[in-house]
Amino acid sequence: MRKNYIGWLFILLSVLGISLFYFYPMVQAFILSLKSGMGANLEFVGFENYARLFNDPTFISALTNTFIYLLVQVPAMIILALIFSVLLNDSTLKFRGFFRTAIFLPCVTSLVAYAVIFKYLFAVDGLVNKFLMDLSLISEPLDWLADPFLAKITIIIAITWRWTGYNMIFYLSALQNVDKSMYEAARIDGASSIQQFFYITIPMLKPIILFTSIVSTIGTLQLFDEVMNITNGGPGNATLSISMYIYNLSFEYTPDFGYAATVSYVIVILVVILSFIQFKVAGDRK
Repeated sequence: MRKNYIGWLFILLSVLGISLFYFYPMVQAFILSLKSGMGANLEFVGFENYARLFNDPTFISALTNTFIYLLVQVPAMIILALIFSVLLNDSTLKFRGFFRTAIFLPCVTSLVAYAVIFKYLFAVDGLVNKFLMDLSLISEPLDWLADPFLAKITIIIAITWRWTGYNMIFYLSALQNVDKSMYEAARIDGASSIQQFFYITIPMLKPIILFTSIVSTIGTLQLFDEVMNITNGGPGNATLSISMYIYNLSFEYTPDFGYAATVSYVIVILVVILSFIQFKVAGDRK
């Protein structure tokens, strides 16, 4: 019993901190989601806010956009990070340190700063249009930020550029622990580089791939900065994300904190469901 008390004493501050700053706000947010009204004038309405979600076209648009980002950007980013990590793990490659740093640097830049830069790059008179016209790929400038489809592409490119290097570092770290003799044995048996990638590298990185997939999924469901600073959710609501809709409900429209909390809990539910699916797909029994 004395050992148990000592153990609890060591983790007491952490438990109190997590309870105070994580679980208590979650409970309060759920209670808030059961209320409705303008500003601080709230009254208990039960689950009316949750029923309202299904009849809210703006929420449906935000949910659809967020899923598009999730289904396109996360797999693309994971695949790119895997490819870069394998290439930069090659001991015969010159300037490995430079390339690793160059790919990782975007994820340490300011969110607002890089979003504003992307906004100017993809403007009608921006460098992207100039580059595409110089290559004769387009005959006239594209209005990337005013076209619903192109605006989504711009957001996806921006997120991928920023976070690919972040995931790559996890894979590079994991590759350091893979026994090189496995690759040597595979080469002796006549396995090509592609076969080694699919039958050795990916299985060995499976736990890390699962981790980065879940973290990236959570991050994309909470997407806010890029949408806010590049397109401001436009044109119309074509790029609006769930997090930006929560912000609008709280601070841009007539404040409705109860409904904003309800929309916030949609993210919680989606994170739980998608994480469970990813664990099942990955075949993790723990």
